[in-house]
Amino acid sequence: MSYRSLRECLLDLERRGQLVRIREELDPDQEMAEVHRRVREAGGPAIYFERVKGSPFPAVSNLYGTKERARFIFRHTLERVKQAIRLKADPSLLFKQPLESAAAVLAGVHALPVKVLSGPVLEKQTSLSLLPQIKCWPGDGGAFILLPQVYTENQSRPGILRSNLGMYRVQISGNEYQQDREAGLHYQIRRDIGIHHHAALSRGEPLRVSIFVGGPPAHAFSAVMYLPEGLPEVAFAGVLAGRGFRYARRNDFAISADADFCITGTVVPGVLKPEGPFGDHLGYYALRHDFPVMKVESVYHRRDAVWPFTVVGRPPQEDSVFGSLVQEIAGPMLPREIPGVKRVLAVDAAGVHPLMLAVGTERFLPYAERKPQELLKQAHALLGYGPCALAKYLMMTSDEDCPGLDLHDFKAFFRHLLERIDWSRDLHFETSTTMDTLDYSGTGINQGSRLVMAAAGPKKRDLSARLPGGLRLPDGFGKPVFFMPGVVVLEAPAFQNYETAQAELELLCRFLENCPDRQGIACVVAADHSGFSAGCDRDFLWSVFTRSDPARDILGAGHFTRFKHWGCEGPLVIDARIKPHHAPAVEADPAVRRRVDSLAASGGPLHGIF
Repeated sequence: MSYRSLRECLLDLERRGQLVRIREELDPDQEMAEVHRRVREAGGPAIYFERVKGSPFPAVSNLYGTKERARFIFRHTLERVKQAIRLKADPSLLFKQPLESAAAVLAGVHALPVKVLSGPVLEKQTSLSLLPQIKCWPGDGGAFILLPQVYTENQSRPGILRSNLGMYRVQISGNEYQQDREAGLHYQIRRDIGIHHHAALSRGEPLRVSIFVGGPPAHAFSAVMYLPEGLPEVAFAGVLAGRGFRYARRNDFAISADADFCITGTVVPGVLKPEGPFGDHLGYYALRHDFPVMKVESVYHRRDAVWPFTVVGRPPQEDSVFGSLVQEIAGPMLPREIPGVKRVLAVDAAGVHPLMLAVGTERFLPYAERKPQELLKQAHALLGYGPCALAKYLMMTSDEDCPGLDLHDFKAFFRHLLERIDWSRDLHFETSTTMDTLDYSGTGINQGSRLVMAAAGPKKRDLSARLPGGLRLPDGFGKPVFFMPGVVVLEAPAFQNYETAQAELELLCRFLENCPDRQGIACVVAADHSGFSAGCDRDFLWSVFTRSDPARDILGAGHFTRFKHWGCEGPLVIDARIKPHHAPAVEADPAVRRRVDSLAASGGPLHGIF
């Protein structure tokens, strides 16, 4: 059967050798996060911290640290959930796969939330300052709740079946927050909680918020799951948990009865305070910005409560497992939602939203020259579709040109695209639009540009792994390194300002234009350290796509603007240097790393694990 509580899950993992206990007292200020990072990188077990400095509550992390462990935790229900999604996408499976479909339909009985009078979480109360004060990086502005399930309802149309359960960042100490009375509620652009907040503001009412922590492991996963509109996360949580979501009501707040902790409070209209910084999942700090403040009313907890947390930073991290499972579960819905789209992948190594790869179909004019036409329709539909809507770079190819092209093999996909793309025609910019709140490459918070690269048809060029003969580089550019055939990374002068950068890249483009043998080079990247950016897929994806804003940082040899369309002869030039307005990258404190080293020494609790 599925787990009814977090502790039930932990005991099962421990019996199976998938959980390690640390009995020494550890500091939640960076030490516990550093242990988590080391163990996760080694593919190690879940970590149970028995003694957390400054808190009476034990903590656990790395619960979902490997895809194998996540699959094991959801082993009784995951295939039924996937079958239910496939069935929604293709109802004919009810007849083609009757046994699997029948089991999925029967599992749907758990989608209905169950109202109860009370529950384990209501047994005791505490305060914010007694919770484990987890701080992951030295530049973080305070302690954060790192696996929260933030519950809200639309107060214009209340009810649990119209609720939202999301994983939004919650800061519980530091900055200007009143201790034990206030928490910072950071939610990003295009999140459903924003709709609920807007409804409360339009009524002149405070937004009631409940923050659940812990409980059945399916509940935390459900808070990050993308679902079709009208299907609440609590319904999905019940199906994945194999047990209806149990909830109670206290003082008009919804309470997850099986959670380990529940924090209730209100977001008062007009009250904003600085939240952050916070080392986030792009691998950089999210800086201090004004966000809503939650006025805390109560902090409930189970008698045997365990505080779960995770650590984010430059991918891959534990949340990468969440993202992979979400795409695996929700993937079959895409062809139904957007006809013609075959496959989509948000690239984790690039920070998810900065880069998305997609394969579609090109059938508009089968009797004419093959070029991107239907692909553009599909690309723009993708950019308006749920979790895809914040993609900064969208690269799209046609399935007819290479059936089965693997999106997880970035070099193979990129090579296929670069061999076919027409730089004069196939670049489509949105020059002033919204972008991911955590991406600082744009013109301001939530502001920047997007680029669709669409390629279809026969090969237009053969990519080369040799520099063109007679190529000269302008002063300040040098140390060329090939990332792959057709893509060369150059070291460029340190970025000063955009006026200087424009002049530098224009000069580089003129040098490229004057090189007669340049056709084998499709893309040139200007970087701070060419050896790093070209060193491996992970470093290329992270440094190029998190450090560039398409409209400002892309140029090309022989570029032109015609009827408001920008194009170039090629190669395309991407400025992936660090700019002064970028947020700093996260780095661990060396002193903390040295303290954690001792835990892995002979006789230490983590000896042999990392």
